Amino acid sequence: MAQQRFMRRGITKILWLKSIASADLIPTRAEISTPNATDLTEAISDVDGWSLTNEAIETPDMASTFTPSIPGNDKADNSSLTFYEDQFHDDMEMLLPKGATGYVVFLRKGDISGSKSMDAFPAQVASRTAQYNAGNEAAKFQAVFTITSPPTLDAPVPSAATATGTGKGAA
Repeated sequence: MAQQRFMRRGITKILWLKSIASADLIPTRAEISTPNATDLTEAISDVDGWSLTNEAIETPDMASTFTPSIPGNDKADNSSLTFYEDQFHDDMEMLLPKGATGYVVFLRKGDISGSKSMDAFPAQVASRTAQYNAGNEAAKFQAVFTITSPPTLDAPVPSAATATGTGKGAA
């Protein structure tokens, strides 16, 4: 099957949502828009984590020297977003203080209505620290998040009415 491959940088959008009303953690178009959502994308320099792993359970038996396993608990490791610091404003730092709770939402393939490429992670800011260095690079800070309950993965990006009718909208 032919694929149109792409690079995430410049396509993927990352949002911080104050709330999601549905129990299945699939945000509506209104919820991924202001004032409920803040688009973090342009301020982010690095992303780490934001995936689920499974802790397999080994199930050896006396009939074989092979040790099979079965699926165990799902787990999300600590995840982080690294931001560029703004020399004169502290909007990002105020949005994400230690202890803040909300939802980190990834529109993996961009804001394409109907695309099953939206992931929503219920999260809490575990720590937020400046990164210091004497090198030739921009000032940054890192927010480390804990994932507080199971995320919703591969949800459809909600529809947006647009003047062109393409279904593409900006978050």
